Amino acid sequence: MIYLDYAATTPMSGQALAIYGKAAKSAFGNSNSLHDIGGTSSQLLESSRRTIVKLINGDEKGLFFTGSGSEANILSIQSLLNGLDDSKKHLITSQIEHSSLYHLFKKLEREGYKVTYLIPNKQGHIEINQVEKALRDDTGLVSIQHGNSEIGVVQNIKKIGALLKQKDIVFHSDCVQTFGKLPIDVEEFGLDAISISSHKIYGPKGIGAAYIKPSTFWNPVIPGTTHESGFRPGTVDVPAVAAFAIASMEICGKMDENMNHYEQLRRILIDSFAPHQKLITIINDSQHCSLPNIIPLQIKGIEGQYVMLECNRYGYAVSTGSACQVGMQEPSRTLLSIGYTKQIAKQYIRISLGTETTHEQIENFAKVLINVVKDFYK
Repeated sequence: MIYLDYAATTPMSGQALAIYGKAAKSAFGNSNSLHDIGGTSSQLLESSRRTIVKLINGDEKGLFFTGSGSEANILSIQSLLNGLDDSKKHLITSQIEHSSLYHLFKKLEREGYKVTYLIPNKQGHIEINQVEKALRDDTGLVSIQHGNSEIGVVQNIKKIGALLKQKDIVFHSDCVQTFGKLPIDVEEFGLDAISISSHKIYGPKGIGAAYIKPSTFWNPVIPGTTHESGFRPGTVDVPAVAAFAIASMEICGKMDENMNHYEQLRRILIDSFAPHQKLITIINDSQHCSLPNIIPLQIKGIEGQYVMLECNRYGYAVSTGSACQVGMQEPSRTLLSIGYTKQIAKQYIRISLGTETTHEQIENFAKVLINVVKDFYK
């Protein structure tokens, strides 16, 4: 089976696996315990924290480990809202946020917050003037994702951050899909908080992180929590944190090399599908402001679910969208937001590339997909 669903999750790298096994044996203690075994875990936890936070130019006091990127999103927003003045009841986000955030904001609306959902343009971009026009005197927080997992569009969070910094409005960004693929500098980008995840960058599942700038005020979701400076309850999985740190160093160290690799593979697909544009269309095929490792396709007249299953039958693992929404029969909210009808939005599959994806695999996959589509129309 050739895996082409790296935006959903990645296999652990050899180095991450090695450090995980080593840490599980030598740093198994509770990092909050005062004995020496706990001290060993605590030292590894803090060195891992320093390793990761340097990669985003942050302060180690602001990085908190969570159980996932989704949990980092939810705890970040809720903790930041707990720290806002009660008069700041207006929030801004976008229609194309990850489901963990989108549904959290829907919940917050039911609790009395007013939420503005910005609608992207046809390429999936949120324009700075949209953000500016949506701001109100009672706006307390803005959350705009950095990179979209379904169409790969990258938002200009640096420009948004500069605007919000002038207005003294808290800015959070879901950086789960971009951490390790694009440079992230929380200071340069004017970010107060971000969310990242380990299993998107060849680290273990079940571990993510939230970064909140130490100068940004927040209050814990669960009062009295002792772990992670009160940010999240529960004993920290130190071996997973150590593996996360190693995976982060690896991926960020090869960022340019990997991006060039993805761009080459993407070009192979674009060239392969060019003679078949009436049947296979690359959504958002401009490489400008998009992640090259995510290639969204519309297979005209054929539901993505069918195409995905046929690809699986031929030995290729692709997806029909965000893994957090698989199983739902509704079409992608992202595609609907950029103007696709429900019928056309269901004709979508996503190819996502990894560091181990080869030119030969992509060339062969393109041939298989073309044949699957042609066979359907015979």
